[in-house]
This record gives sequence, C-alpha cells and structure tokens, in this order.
Amino acid sequence: MTVQEARRTGRPDVDERLARGREAAGLTPPSIHAGWKPADDRPDPVALLEAQDLTREPDLVPVRHGRMMASPFTFYRGAAKIMAADLADTPVAGLNVQLCGDAHLSNFGVFASPERRLLFDLNDFDETLPGPFEYDVKRMAASFTIAARNNGFAKADARASTIASVTAYREAIASFAQMRTMDIWYAALDEDTIMRAIRGAVEETKQPKDDKAKKGKDAKNKTERKQAERAAKTAAKTAEKAHTRDSLHALSKLAELVDGKYQIVSQPPVIVPERDLAGTYGLSGEEADHAIREQFRAYRATLQDDRRHLLESFEIVDAARKVVGVGSVGTRAFIVLLEGRDTKDPLFLQIKEATASVLEEHLGKSKYRQHGERVVQGQRLMQAASDIFLGWTKGLDVRRHFYWRQLRDMKGSALVEAMTPIGLGFYGRMCGWTLARAHAKSGDPVAIAGYLGETAAFDDAITDFSAAYADQNEEDYEEFVTAVRAGRLTAVEGV
Repeated sequence: MTVQEARRTGRPDVDERLARGREAAGLTPPSIHAGWKPADDRPDPVALLEAQDLTREPDLVPVRHGRMMASPFTFYRGAAKIMAADLADTPVAGLNVQLCGDAHLSNFGVFASPERRLLFDLNDFDETLPGPFEYDVKRMAASFTIAARNNGFAKADARASTIASVTAYREAIASFAQMRTMDIWYAALDEDTIMRAIRGAVEETKQPKDDKAKKGKDAKNKTERKQAERAAKTAAKTAEKAHTRDSLHALSKLAELVDGKYQIVSQPPVIVPERDLAGTYGLSGEEADHAIREQFRAYRATLQDDRRHLLESFEIVDAARKVVGVGSVGTRAFIVLLEGRDTKDPLFLQIKEATASVLEEHLGKSKYRQHGERVVQGQRLMQAASDIFLGWTKGLDVRRHFYWRQLRDMKGSALVEAMTPIGLGFYGRMCGWTLARAHAKSGDPVAIAGYLGETAAFDDAITDFSAAYADQNEEDYEEFVTAVRAGRLTAVEGV
C-alpha cells in the first residue's frame, strides 16, 4: 500500500506509525520515566485499602490483611489500587494498549491452551482496561525490584533482574514491530521454547571465560552455573507438576465421596461449601444451589455454541465459596464441581467477582457495562490462547458481576520467593517478552518501538523508577503493618 492509498483509507502506513512513536519520544523522552516521588496530595495508602474493604466480604477482610502482612512483596501484590493512584501522575507517551492493569510477576504463569500445549502468559485480568503501555511495564518492573529485595538479593542483582525484564520488553516490541500482523497474533511462549532457552542459558554458564577475567571469578562463575542448573530443574518440575493439575487432580484435593456422590470438603474460611453458606448470605443450602444453577444457565449463554454444547454434557454436583490470591481476597469467589459421564469425569469451574478496575478512576470507565465481560474480553485480547470456558454473568444482586473459567487446567506458577538471581533474571526476560506480545496484539508495536528506540534509555529509566517505587512500597507496608498493630485494621495471619 502506498502512502497515498493509506491516507485515502485513513489507515497510517508503517512509516507514519514509526514517526508517531518518534514524535512521542521527542515530547516525552523515554529517560523522563526515571525516578519517582509521591505527589504532595498523595492519598493515604491505608485509607485506599479501607475503601476497598467496604465492598468485600467482612469475614474475609482480615484474611486479606493477613496475607498482605507477610512481606512488602505480598503487600505489593494486594496494593494495585495504591499504585494505580500513583501512576496517574506519571508521564506517558500517549500510546495506549489493552492493559493487564496488575502485571506484577506473580500474575504470570503456565496453563493449557485449547490444543493442550503448555503456555506461559499473563493469567490475571481483574484490572484490565485500555491505557498507557507504561503502566503495565512499571507495575511489572517494580515487582521484580521488590521481589529481589524480598529474597535478600544484593542491590546489583536486584537491578539486574529488573532491567532484564524491561530490556526484554523493549527488544520484543522491536521484534514484533517487524512482524506480520497474523504472526504477532499467533506468537506464543510454549513449554518447548522455554526449556530450550533455559538449557541454552545453562550452557552459557559452562563456557570458559577469557584468561584476564578468569582469575578471581571462578567462584562467581561456579555459583552462577549452579544457580542456572537449579533454575532449569525448578522449571522442569513446575512444568511437570502443571501437567498433572487438572480437574481430576482437584477432585482428589477438594472433594470426598459421600454416599456415592462427591461433595466439596469444608475448610473454613478458605473453602465453605454451599450447604454451609446460610450464615454468610442468608440463603439455605437449597436456595444457594438454586442460585448457582440459575447462574450456570446464564453463564452458558455467553459461550460459543460448540463450547456451550460441550458444557451441557456436565451436571452440577456441588459448589463452594473459595478464597483465592492476595488482592482478590474478600471479593466473592466460588468453585463449582460438575460431573460428566460418571464420578471419574469431573470438571471444576471457578466463579470470580469482577468489580470496577482500579484504573477506571484515573482512565475512565470501561466500554463494557458488565465487569465480568470486561475481564473476559480483555483476557482474550491479551493472551496467546484463552480458556475455552471463559464467560460471565450478573449475580442475584444485579450490581455484582462475575466471570467464569476452569479452576485448574494445567495451571502452574513460579515460586518467586525461592528464586536465585540467575533464575529471577531469566524469569524477568520471560515476563518482559510476554507483556510485549500482549501489548503488540492490542496496541501498535511499530509506534511503541519507535518511541522506545534502540538504546537502553527506557530500560535504565524504568529500572530507576522501580527502585524509587520499591522504597515507597516499603514505607506503605510499614504504615499498613502499624495500622494493624494499632487496631485500625484487623488481620488474620497464616490463612
């Protein structure tokens, strides 16, 4: 297509898209993202969390606080609302994408594609909304600095893992900017690709160093080699474990056979079967069961015909409230056990409440009036492949919105707290590439690549921002813990 033809159709050509990014870099230089200071009128972080607590299950709010108290890292995981307010005052290039909205490193993981391939991707979209691509990059990068500090890494190692994630993002965007549209859409990070990359990283640590550098560095090289080998073994175990995590495995962990029928085991307050929910929602077990079945019928109507047909082969057996995550604790979340041909053919679905994105106060409301649909559509747009059973409903209280998905479908996540510097750096490169792929699908990779440029200016600036924000997160964490100790907030730890 010529420039003249592009102008006639209203669609900019590649050169125009690239020029847009470079123009944005002139107005908002990538280096401007360096550093961060709280606004003079910065909201009280504890008050922001208290405001969220008002809409959550009162008996679970202390559990949420207890999980956030574990460390500055777990606090950060539950503090998306706080960071959303802070990001609202940061510079942006004006290049929007579909945001994950909470792209910290623990919201990446592996799961099965519909073709049963194990993929690494973003896996939490509760806060998804269109907005500046920098928001996701900063949320991701800061999480690496905070996690590295939490693991006791040296300052240099914390910086290395953080900059690895940002550099991977920038370089991946540059690569996607050169790709055909359909190639971007089908790009994915699968198990085989990951394991090949890990084996390559291990081999690199075995390569002999030059003589000048060798003296005095043998011990360090040996340590790096051991860390790389350990990371490779951990990754292999994580993938192997993910292959076993399906509904049949969940059945053995979450349910028991009673009078020839499976029912979900009570483990309050984390798991409360529908038969025991009367005290929580004022519904009898029979009324709760009726409500779940009505919701199930409404949910099926949001699926494609073939997937609806598949789901109609299953019948509901039991349901329960189930606490999940850190930031989500206190929002309504349930699991539903379904049965296919017999008791050995289970399917577990998860129902999660979808509230307004924490970004909406700063970026405007979603075009989707139903927040469950907002989450589902954002997820489909950003992931390489999505759960075939993604759908949404309104609750009995029509002001509450929910989305549905499989509870376990070869899902696995990295144990960040056990990572070494080498392992966290490699994981950072995986997350950076994955976030770039998600943004390239929903935004303009050519314009973003034009903005980021070919130097490390953006990488250095975001890494510098991450260190400053990690400092603030530690202060917020201490203020949060003080509020608990003083009785302003209640917390139940270890649940």
